[in-house]
Amino acid sequence: MTIEKALVVGTGLIGTSAALSLREKGVAVQLTDIDEHAVRVARELGAGRDWTGEEVDLAVIAVPPHLVGERLAALQKQGAARAYTDVASVKAGPIADAERLGCDLISYVPGHPLAGRERSGPAAARAGLFAGRPWALCPGVETGAEALRLTCELVSLCGAEAVTVGAAEHDSAVALVSHAPHVAASAVAASLAGGDDVALRLAGQGLRDVTRIAAGNPLLWREILAGNALPVAAVLDRIAADLASAATALRADDLDGVTDLLWRGVDGQGRIPAR
Repeated sequence: MTIEKALVVGTGLIGTSAALSLREKGVAVQLTDIDEHAVRVARELGAGRDWTGEEVDLAVIAVPPHLVGERLAALQKQGAARAYTDVASVKAGPIADAERLGCDLISYVPGHPLAGRERSGPAAARAGLFAGRPWALCPGVETGAEALRLTCELVSLCGAEAVTVGAAEHDSAVALVSHAPHVAASAVAASLAGGDDVALRLAGQGLRDVTRIAAGNPLLWREILAGNALPVAAVLDRIAADLASAATALRADDLDGVTDLLWRGVDGQGRIPAR
């Protein structure tokens, strides 16, 4: 093991879960967050101790996408780590910010673990959150071998599977498999707000499955969607067109039109890898 000391910057769900995973593997983890309550909760969970400013092997930047660049620049100015990675769910924006701010791109590996929960904050964190999950890595042409090796080791220690992908391809992919589905689930859940008590008492597990992710923090999701707006909008346009066509078919008693969508849904669901 070459990651002996790590720094986690941002003690929300993802940052604290990464810290807990590393602690289980014997890594000395230090924590920092502008939210003193969050870092205290993470510390009490055993995720690590307060950062004293000493250099570590790897810094994991677990802050909202629009803050990644400035946090990276500040940490590099302090000489905080040998290598740096982030866990933001969009990549093109943070990378552009890092370039604009003159960050050292040799020591930086943009990353994104495809894992989460509908609950947020350090109290929801767990060491096994990333087990068996894909962890996207988006190294650029300037990324150094040492930084990439340390980041791959982080992924392995967290029990995840590294998937190397370009930043633009990543953002397009997560629009399809994560960001647009969240908005769609929110739309279904929002339709329940006007439902009467009798209807909601009849809600079954299917509805819970469809709407579970809609319970996510809206302010966090606002930042995620802002960073990937156009790819998400394109996916939502396609979903909206399918729904509009289904509604038109139902009004016309054209069950074949609806059945076509149902069959395409079966095909699409079947393409989701088993984990």
